[in-house]
Amino acid sequence: MEARYLTAPLREDLTKKMVFIGGPRQVGKTTLARFLAEEHHHHLYLNWDNPKHKIQITGQEWPPMTNCLVFDEIHKYDRWKNLIKGIWDTRLNKEKILVTGSSRLDIYRRSGDSLLGRYHYHVLHPFTLKELEHFPTELHMPGPCHDLIFDQQGKNLKELFHFGGFPEPLLEGSERSLLRWQNERFERIFREDIRDSEKVRLLSQVELLGALLPKRVASPLSLSSLSEDVQTSPKSIISWMELLCRNYYCFRIMPYHHRLERALKKESKYYLWDWSEIESKGAGFENMIASHLLKFCDFYHYVFGIKTRLWYLRDRQGREVDFLVTWGDTPWFIVAIYCN
Repeated sequence: MEARYLTAPLREDLTKKMVFIGGPRQVGKTTLARFLAEEHHHHLYLNWDNPKHKIQITGQEWPPMTNCLVFDEIHKYDRWKNLIKGIWDTRLNKEKILVTGSSRLDIYRRSGDSLLGRYHYHVLHPFTLKELEHFPTELHMPGPCHDLIFDQQGKNLKELFHFGGFPEPLLEGSERSLLRWQNERFERIFREDIRDSEKVRLLSQVELLGALLPKRVASPLSLSSLSEDVQTSPKSIISWMELLCRNYYCFRIMPYHHRLERALKKESKYYLWDWSEIESKGAGFENMIASHLLKFCDFYHYVFGIKTRLWYLRDRQGREVDFLVTWGDTPWFIVAIYCN
């Protein structure tokens, strides 16, 4: 398995609490969870989509010497939270527990959390330059003036930009595989994840919205303009954009304002988790940098508990800086994108 940047933090968190791994579909969550489980002699992988595994899970039927459990797609079970809570609270062998699945895991995590205090949550991101260059993951507590390590050689930049950061197309390096993977991922997100997790009556219009986004990344998004193209109300567009973000198709970056309620009222930018879908090289490059920065912010937030956040800057005269990263409520550093 290609080493992943969260391996060390997850390994450490497993010694204390359950570990939940969220993130986009096909980003490598299951592979990483199984890799960590195999470090324990008596591990067990159970997938809710497997009928035999489903019986084992609900009946809690596994060998008494099991010391690491991986539950995959278990959130598809309506009462999964109470089940996991009971397994954790009554463990006899102090089993370590990993919970992973599709992108919907994070949606369920945010609603009525009966597991509070029993788990650490992490978001697994696609590959970035730093991870491909195998820079070591540092677990010592950083400060706001901590030196940032950026890739200087960029030997993987061309492949990363073209194939995106998802493991399968990137590591295969095949144009044919990339196009087939993109089509399959789009269908699974819209016709499985969104259909199964939300009551969406007009799924074809949501698919159309998703198809329009690759040409509109990197600029403040006019929701009223989108509503005309999709032929629905601005209210529906707002709801559907939130839906696409929750299912890890795209992510939102708001304009910076020291008062959050003001930022929420202004036009946001949206970027795709898979930047290889974007035809414009300039917009695609900016999207790739946005993904790198979001991964950086999420790593600081989920691993160290530091409230780092990604924004863009725009003043009243319309002058703009591509990205701003804040440390708590304080601006930390800005990033400007130049692409020839």
